[in-house]
Amino acid sequence: MDRRDSPLLARLGGSAPRTSPVSLVNPALTVRPRNLGAAAPSGSVKITHPGKAIIAGGIAGGIEICITFPTEYVKTQLQLDEKANPPKYRGPVHCVQATVRDHGVRGLYRGLSSLVYGSIPKAAVRFGAFELFSNRMRNERGQLSKGNSFLCGLMAGASEAVLVVTPMETVKVKFIHDQTSGNPRYRGFFHGVREIVREQGIGGTYKGLFPTILKQGSNQAIRFLVMNSLKDWYRGDDLSKNINPFITAAFGATAGAASVFGNTPIDVVKTRMQGLEAHKYKSAWDCAVKIAKHEGPRAFYKGTLPRLSRVCLDVALVFVIYEEVVKMLNTVWKTE
Repeated sequence: MDRRDSPLLARLGGSAPRTSPVSLVNPALTVRPRNLGAAAPSGSVKITHPGKAIIAGGIAGGIEICITFPTEYVKTQLQLDEKANPPKYRGPVHCVQATVRDHGVRGLYRGLSSLVYGSIPKAAVRFGAFELFSNRMRNERGQLSKGNSFLCGLMAGASEAVLVVTPMETVKVKFIHDQTSGNPRYRGFFHGVREIVREQGIGGTYKGLFPTILKQGSNQAIRFLVMNSLKDWYRGDDLSKNINPFITAAFGATAGAASVFGNTPIDVVKTRMQGLEAHKYKSAWDCAVKIAKHEGPRAFYKGTLPRLSRVCLDVALVFVIYEEVVKMLNTVWKTE
């Protein structure tokens, strides 16, 4: 019983401080107040304005693609190199050697223009959409649960797939595939786009939309989930702790590797659906069935090695550049 409720103390007009209740059976079981604030995380995660995310993402995407494009070229060539033809390349190293021999070092950059024009808006949409969605799902300390992180990444990936990636990837794959033909038709990015639209209409640039949404959605869902989980683990109880760019790069490479092993089969189907021989397939499902029937399950992982090296470097670079550009923007653009 609370001592302040004692009738004797009430008649004397006194009062006594409230104490913790004591167990009459075992004093060792006395309930003592706990310091609940000691284990609570300190600080809060800095929220990034979607506008800053769009600018920083665009800059990061443009720089990254100029560095990593040769590995993207090799990956796409290996995926287009169907066994039924028979295969032209014995592996990624042979693909590089053959390309340099036939077209020079510049041959490894054929189709770069289409990706530069697309990578800037792609990364801008991705990071802008992620921050837009995630800012509405964070708690009062700016934290994002793993489930919400996965969901926001999924929506960000779907957004970039519909708005940017599908038409960009279609043009890129057709450019690279066109180079392997005996008589290349496309003289440049804009000429290629005009020819595709003239022959196939706007819909011609949206071949493989569904597998692209699956690929980009799963890509970004996995990457943002892994990246945010690693950052939360590194910060521990200090939510405002700054992360070294080298640590960010390591986390980004890990997130990129996880996404590669998670969705390479989808990437293979998407690439086939967007190639010059896409007419051979009725749908993404038909494409997957024919690949499995004529080439075997291993065909779904063609180009994994060059894609793994590219994506790990890609994601590491993008996240590092993105974070550093956001820091610079925070000094000149004050937002709440």
